[in-house]
Amino acid sequence: MSIRKILVAIAAASVIPLAQAGGYGAKKDIVDTAVSAGDFNTLVTAVKEAGLVETLKGDGPFTVFAPTDEAFAKIPEADLKALLADKAKLTRVLTYHVVPGKVMAADVAGLSTAKTVEGGSLDISTASGVRVNDAQVVKTDIETSNGVIHVIDTVLMPN
Repeated sequence: MSIRKILVAIAAASVIPLAQAGGYGAKKDIVDTAVSAGDFNTLVTAVKEAGLVETLKGDGPFTVFAPTDEAFAKIPEADLKALLADKAKLTRVLTYHVVPGKVMAADVAGLSTAKTVEGGSLDISTASGVRVNDAQVVKTDIETSNGVIHVIDTVLMPN
């Protein structure tokens, strides 16, 4: 499973594109966009630790459901350190956040599930805002040169 697919699955949230809200445009790839945003430091560190940077900088397209630093802060510190130290488990968690292809918010709203690069499925609900499993999507449609990021408030854990 590639990192590109992981990053694609990580983000799906609000209706304000980051390109409008924060000045990020489609000229940057998923990794560079996440670095520039400043809210994904833990995610970027995890992507580096898992060796997924080149994958997520690749052609794509990928859809990433990207947890913010605040989302990672919900994980107990010892558990997060253990996850970052276990490359195989970290790769599995990260790729669970990536969906192959470019899935925009309008597309996400019409889905009930999405297959991840990790091989599992994400449950999608639009009953009260957009939710992916237990995560609330807080920003959507951050377009990049190789896909799209949707921002989520909780780290997704595969079964």
